[in-house]
Amino acid sequence: MKNTYCVGAVAALALGAAVAHADVDIGVAIHGEIAPGVYGRVDLGGHPPPALVYAKPVIIEQPPPHVVVAEPVYLHVPPEHARAWRLHCHEYHACNRQVYFVKSREYDPEYIRAHERERHHHR
Repeated sequence: MKNTYCVGAVAALALGAAVAHADVDIGVAIHGEIAPGVYGRVDLGGHPPPALVYAKPVIIEQPPPHVVVAEPVYLHVPPEHARAWRLHCHEYHACNRQVYFVKSREYDPEYIRAHERERHHHR
């Protein structure tokens, strides 16, 4: 009985260590109003698409011909990520997906100017 307990304890410790070192991937789906500073996949939930940054979807890596192409994904990302999507698509696991960037107040020039003034004021 004691040996069984020890083997179980060692197995639990090994599993715990493996999980602690695992590469954790957390996904976030946005429901409701698109807010500045909240980024991730936008779940349309059967509703019409919100305002978009670009009319056409962006795709960085074309999937191989034998792969079934998934439905486009709607993402809310910081404006700098949308502008340099090739550099950031891996963070969202969406390089080989058609991506529509959802527009929020962050993309409005007035919001950007006010945010820059606020950041400059805090320096």
